[in-house]
Amino acid sequence: MSKTVSKKTCVLFLDQSNEFVSQLAEYFTNQMFEDKYEVYSAGFDHDIIDCDMISVMYQNGEDMRRQVAKDLKDEEKLPKDDSHYDYVIYLQKPVFDKYADKSPWKGKQILVPMRLRSEYTATDDVELFDDYVKTIEEVKSWVAANMKDPENLKSLVSA
Repeated sequence: MSKTVSKKTCVLFLDQSNEFVSQLAEYFTNQMFEDKYEVYSAGFDHDIIDCDMISVMYQNGEDMRRQVAKDLKDEEKLPKDDSHYDYVIYLQKPVFDKYADKSPWKGKQILVPMRLRSEYTATDDVELFDDYVKTIEEVKSWVAANMKDPENLKSLVSA
């Protein structure tokens, strides 16, 4: 009796530095839909993961401490072939506007603008915590609603 193995849909979540929302999207997609996706995240610039975000996630029962920030040149943690990705999902509109026309991923690009860290207006630690929680929930909700069926991604293609 032969066992049929279906190929997972390969997705790359992109933002400028891979320090925040793209990390969340990768984490939640792996948590919820590991059986459906081969998922990566990266940025155009090299950075480290937002430590406050890791702390807020941990305080809310999610452990992201093993996540590592990657830039697009990271051949150790990313596929070497750009054509490997079925979809590239930009999570910041300014990044999409700057790079989508120059991208090797024509016809596979999706824009899902998430709240930027620079948009937070917190004046104290409590408000900052709340801003992080709102962004985390926004990303988690989007992943839950849009990643449950890889076929849904076709209708979201932006470029």
